[in-house]
Amino acid sequence: MHGSIHGCAMSELTLNDAFAPSARKMTEAAPLRVLIWRRFLRHRLAVVAIVVLGLVIASAVLAPLSRYEPTQQNPTNALQPPSLQHWFGTDDLGRDVFTRTLYGGRISLTVGLSATLLSLLIGVLVGMVAGYFGGFVDNALMRITDGFLTLPTLFVLILISTLLREIPALGLTSSVLIVIFVIAVLSWMWPARIVRGEFLRLKHRDFVLAAENVGAGHSRIMSRHILPNTVSLIIVQGTLLVAYAIITESGLSYLGFGVQPPTPSWGNLLATAQTYALRAPWLMIFPGLMIFITSMAINYIGDGLRDAFDPYSAR
Repeated sequence: MHGSIHGCAMSELTLNDAFAPSARKMTEAAPLRVLIWRRFLRHRLAVVAIVVLGLVIASAVLAPLSRYEPTQQNPTNALQPPSLQHWFGTDDLGRDVFTRTLYGGRISLTVGLSATLLSLLIGVLVGMVAGYFGGFVDNALMRITDGFLTLPTLFVLILISTLLREIPALGLTSSVLIVIFVIAVLSWMWPARIVRGEFLRLKHRDFVLAAENVGAGHSRIMSRHILPNTVSLIIVQGTLLVAYAIITESGLSYLGFGVQPPTPSWGNLLATAQTYALRAPWLMIFPGLMIFITSMAINYIGDGLRDAFDPYSAR
């Protein structure tokens, strides 16, 4: 019993030690979560980015409140510039670009978050097993990881997306699901390498040895003692992957291999806009701005989280 308590205590101390010695006095006066939050708030761009991202998410969630449907066509009102009736103008079929941009945000954000979660699930599992067991297991998994890292990403994305769409037996009839799967399959390697490095660093610490001495199994040690001490790195990596997934989905959809019309996404809105780039530039400007603003906001949030979890940050 004493050994188990000692192991848990050491596990908690490891997180606190990450902020020592410069922040040790502060952690005595405030919980670790409060300290992290205070450090994050010092990053003003990250705070602004949270507000901006919140507005983007809110606009996507509230898209059904628009008075237009995303597929509602009115050819007599085609290619109208921005106005009070159509804030972002209309496209070549007379559809309201503002409404389609909001609905496109729902798809792009869903793809970004879903692909990131799936990517983190794969990467964290691979990194945990490789870093904890080491030896042959580590070498085998890291060679597989290196192999995926050497693949020409865009070519493989297009190839897998096309193959999945052409094989009905797989049951992947939704272009959104296909894009989520394809992006996750080609982005799990970075979190895997980060988690593996942390497991290699932590698995010989005293709190892990204490857990082993009281008879804790491998799965418990990995999930209850080591993994919690890698959460900060996983969170930061996750924010970067969300931005990467959104940009990748936009690129695939722009090329015609991602989310397929009539389902709107920011990428296929840009694909439609390229034909009318000079005649109706608003078709390209607004979806492009949404991709840029969202990606930048997520990256700034990632920077803020990295600084918040880093006790030696200058902020």
